[in-house]
Amino acid sequence: MPRVGILTSGGIAPCLSASIGGLIEKYNELSPESEIIGYQHGYRGLLLGKSIEFSKKARQNFSKLYNFGGTPIGNSRVKLTNVEDCVKKGYVSEGQDPLEVAANQLEKDKIDILHTIGGDDTNTMAAALAKHLEVAGKKLTVVGLPKTVDNDVIPVKQTLGAWTAAEQGARFFQNIVNENTTSRRQLIIHEVMGRHCGWLTAGTAYEYRKSLENMTFLPELNMSKERWDVHAVYIPEIDIDFQKESQRLRKCMDENDCVNIFLSEGAGMDTIVREIESQGQEVPRDAFGHVRLDDINPGQWFAKQFAEALDADKTLIQKSGYFARSAKPGERDLDLIKKSAFMAAELALNGESGLVGLDENNDGKLGLINLQQIKGGKEFDVNQSWFQELLSEIGQK
Repeated sequence: MPRVGILTSGGIAPCLSASIGGLIEKYNELSPESEIIGYQHGYRGLLLGKSIEFSKKARQNFSKLYNFGGTPIGNSRVKLTNVEDCVKKGYVSEGQDPLEVAANQLEKDKIDILHTIGGDDTNTMAAALAKHLEVAGKKLTVVGLPKTVDNDVIPVKQTLGAWTAAEQGARFFQNIVNENTTSRRQLIIHEVMGRHCGWLTAGTAYEYRKSLENMTFLPELNMSKERWDVHAVYIPEIDIDFQKESQRLRKCMDENDCVNIFLSEGAGMDTIVREIESQGQEVPRDAFGHVRLDDINPGQWFAKQFAEALDADKTLIQKSGYFARSAKPGERDLDLIKKSAFMAAELALNGESGLVGLDENNDGKLGLINLQQIKGGKEFDVNQSWFQELLSEIGQK
């Protein structure tokens, strides 16, 4: 009977628990005799040999996982090819190769199938591990699932959890926007996750504006749709002309007594990094070399650029990231999660390795993608009609 290992890695998204539930459901159907373990806190648990077994009772209650956000087996950000970082954090000893340590642990645990649920970093590490095992002559089937709220994995059309994150970010702002009634000339910056890709910010703005269609406004009481609307969407893929935007938004502020900006945390990041480095300061980065965006605070930087130009009486910066990524999956996501997890289990039992996703190289159809093709940093296509219509409607050219 096959032994199956599952790990979730990177940041959480509204798909991890549900993906595990989907895998268990399909294994219960196709291979009820199989044993399933979960490595605790992703690759960290694999390196340290820490895992939990999914008991019979847990497997019988797989459907409950569809109603949870987060992950029952924990996450971490570990780059197996960053030996120095793995040694520094105590995951491996000096002189050890993390890939070899991970491979040996899988062999020790007698794992036949490994499911990795994560973004590009998680699955590129899975690719590196699979290649290492192949060179070592060790047989292991590795089947990944693409998770990230950023929706920026190449060549995956729609990553698991991204739809829900956009919906939840919109829900978050439905409350926050009411802060514009607390003072005159209010500037609200809604900071949305998205290091290199603006899809989530654009999708969140789109979902939020859809919600306005169901509201009845009272302009006679100064509660107009214009005050509750989105006035700017800033994403990494679009250069920002601060002078031009300041003039446009100043007019908006004069007319509506407020300005609502949807800001991708990665928008203007290069400019911010240059400013920090020009001051002789070190830019904080994680194990993968990514800038620690929470530490450099893009929302605060943008607030500084616009508050004075707009003559804002009050500025509010709110981040929906943790609220959005921690949600349980919505209906669209849950349907895609189940289809993806079911296919992943079927292919794994057939001994086929890869990543199951909506493949842009195959007309966006759900299928198995070679792990070596997986890359991060996919840009959002700003020329899509729905996004261009959004920009046109809010007056941002």
